[in-house]
This record gives sequence, structure tokens and C-alpha cells, in this order.
Amino acid sequence: MSGPTTIQIGDLDVRVRVSDRRRHVRLTVERDAAVTATVPPGIDQAELVKIVKSRRRWLYRKLAERRSVGEGRPAREYVSGEGFPYLGRSYRLLVIDEAPVPVRLLRGRLEILRSAVDDDPAAALIGWYTRRGRAWLPARLRPWAERMQAPISDLRVMPLGYRWGSCSQDGRLNLHWATMQLPPDLIDYVLAHEVAHLHERDHGERFWSRVERAMPDAAARRIRLKHLGPHLWLPE
Repeated sequence: MSGPTTIQIGDLDVRVRVSDRRRHVRLTVERDAAVTATVPPGIDQAELVKIVKSRRRWLYRKLAERRSVGEGRPAREYVSGEGFPYLGRSYRLLVIDEAPVPVRLLRGRLEILRSAVDDDPAAALIGWYTRRGRAWLPARLRPWAERMQAPISDLRVMPLGYRWGSCSQDGRLNLHWATMQLPPDLIDYVLAHEVAHLHERDHGERFWSRVERAMPDAAARRIRLKHLGPHLWLPE
């Protein structure tokens, strides 16, 4: 398929991403209520249009869910006393003049250097969440990979737009740095969800059965994640 990266299908604007690893079209409704189609190379646009139209009812339902919980993301200021979540708890920001690193968690306060606030506070905080994720997530992932019999070749923490995670067939997992704002049991859900994708690429019945075998209360955690996600901090 050639042409623009966004196509209009009826009243839907669909972002198209070509992936050499895809053999079938994967449709995703992102957390910003955007529709993404990840497609194999060379797919015909007419075929993609046909697939999207066949999934319209599902897409409209998912779009309604995203929009119902996606409004009102709280704005945050980079001032002392502002709250930022980490592992399910809110920590008050403390702007300080001297510290060995731009951001650190110390004695229950999330300290940030005044120079970082003056420069790019969002980048400083994203860097801190990313470093914490790289240190904390591998040990949390290991039991899920073992339980679900999916060897992991690599785990990266990075910006992923409005996706919690992604994975590739060679066992590499990518997690959004913002997952570090979630309570640990919801991070477990994100991890189990992505590990399941190493076996089942699409969100079909076999995928959800695999998730629920490993995590019997997955449906309840999924609902909590859906409602909590829009209230986490993501810079504009």
C-alpha cells in the first residue's frame, strides 16, 4: 500500500503504520481515541478499507469508551506542592536549588532542580520515570514471562504515544514510561497483556483466554486501568 499515512474511511480517520512483522491488519483504538491500522507491506488500500468497514461496530464502541473516560486530563504545574503519581501514590513536587540529579524521590517528596524547571521540566520528569522503569520493571516482568511461557529478549521503556505497551515477535517488549505512574497491580496487567501478545497478535478470544488464565481478575484490572489512565500525567 502506498499513499498518505492517514486515510479517511467513512467518518473515521485511520492512521496507517506499515510493519514488516505484520501478516494481518491490526486495528487499535488508542488512548487519545485515534484509530490506528498496523498493516503488512504491500497491502492494497481497498482491502484495508474493507477490513475497517467490517470492524466499524467494534471501532465505534471502543471510540465511545475512550472518549467517555478521556476527557478532563488534569493539567499540572511544575511548582512545589503539585502532585505527580508514582507506583500508584501521589508525591508532592519540591523545587530545590541544589541536588546531584535533576529529579529524585527523597523522603517522600519528588525533588526537581530549579534549573530543570527553568529549562524543560517535562523532559526532566520523563527522564526520571524512564530511569525508574528501566530499574524496576525487569524483575516485575520476569514472573509473568515465566508463567505465560514467553521468553523475553529485551525490555525498553520509552514514549509510546497513547499506547501502554507494544511487542515484537522476537520477544522485545516496549513499555510506556507513564506505566510507572500506575499501581503495581495495574502495571502487572499491562505486562501480562503484552506478554500474551507474544503468543496471540490480535485481541481475539484466544488472546483474552491466555491473559485470564495467567491473571484471573484481568477483566477487573482492565476496567480500573481504563478509568485511571486519563487521570495520569502526560505532557502536551
